[in-house]
Amino acid sequence: MSDTILELDHIEKSFGGTSVLHGVSLSVQHGEFVTLLGPSGCGKTTTLRIIAGLETPDAGRVLLRGTDMTAAPPEKRDVNTVFQNYALFPHMTVAANIGYSLKLKKMPRTEIAAQVQQALELVQLDGFGTRMPAELSGGQRQRVAIARALVNRPSVLLLDEPLGALDLQLRRQMQLELKRLQKQLGLTFIYITHDQEEALNMSDRIAVMHEGRFEQVGTPAEVYDRPRTSFVARFVGTANIVKGQVLQNEEGILTVHTAGGQVPALCCNCGKGAGDGVTLAVRSEHVEFCTEGGIPATVKEKTFAGGMLRISLALENGDELVASRHGIDIALSAGEGVRVTWSAQNAVPVDTHTEAQV
Repeated sequence: MSDTILELDHIEKSFGGTSVLHGVSLSVQHGEFVTLLGPSGCGKTTTLRIIAGLETPDAGRVLLRGTDMTAAPPEKRDVNTVFQNYALFPHMTVAANIGYSLKLKKMPRTEIAAQVQQALELVQLDGFGTRMPAELSGGQRQRVAIARALVNRPSVLLLDEPLGALDLQLRRQMQLELKRLQKQLGLTFIYITHDQEEALNMSDRIAVMHEGRFEQVGTPAEVYDRPRTSFVARFVGTANIVKGQVLQNEEGILTVHTAGGQVPALCCNCGKGAGDGVTLAVRSEHVEFCTEGGIPATVKEKTFAGGMLRISLALENGDELVASRHGIDIALSAGEGVRVTWSAQNAVPVDTHTEAQV
């Protein structure tokens, strides 16, 4: 039996003549934590609302456990949504907020109380049931919103940037809590964020969205280390994009001629041969300084940010590269000439026109 719990089958959606989703497809397995990652306006929230039944696609299907739910109203779908703004009832206690949906189902009071208590314990808010939302911190209110969604034990929990309103330290704490809950309960999470660090830290798989399409779907390691497009390379982490021409392909190792010199790259079935143009993505932490070979560059500036040393380099053709190191200063000054290179396995050919295969 298939373990697929959710399928998006070539979903298309337009608003006022503007196309927002372009035939997106995605298959999610039971118990997966899948994050939709992308900039504002890329289609993340529209995709989530279509899953929830709050929007109807113009074409395509939404299947839950193999059943076509495309036209089903939200209350008929075994999904719950957690929003960024918490959406708690201010006049109700924490316990009443959590148990509200159970009350609508006319569940016995004793059973409601038991399930509410269990939900409070899950989100580590035991003893907070009699408080009002205004008496809670932002992190506590978000825990209540999560408990309210969890109390129904949905097959799929949808989370629309739920940590966006929290400060950095609390957001990181809540990331750990959400991941713990998801694994403990064995639930399927579909999570929306524009924060690539959050996506990398929490997800089993990441679907990187851009202009209504999935550019790449894969594990955090796949998306970070083997980006398929220049957009993914730039959006997830810090990557340098270098254009050149292949001089040779020897057993999967490319020698690439760039405007400043020759550099190596890894070609895993990339189909590139001598004479072909190629675009490489190289993470800033993989840029190495060398005494000969490589590409000549000039140091523009050095900056420290959060324990990371960032070195901006100008190439002879005017392009810029960035090299970074964790907490290690390098004796380089602005205006100094250097040479840079990288290992073949750290330079990935990217195709800006390749759509994600899911």
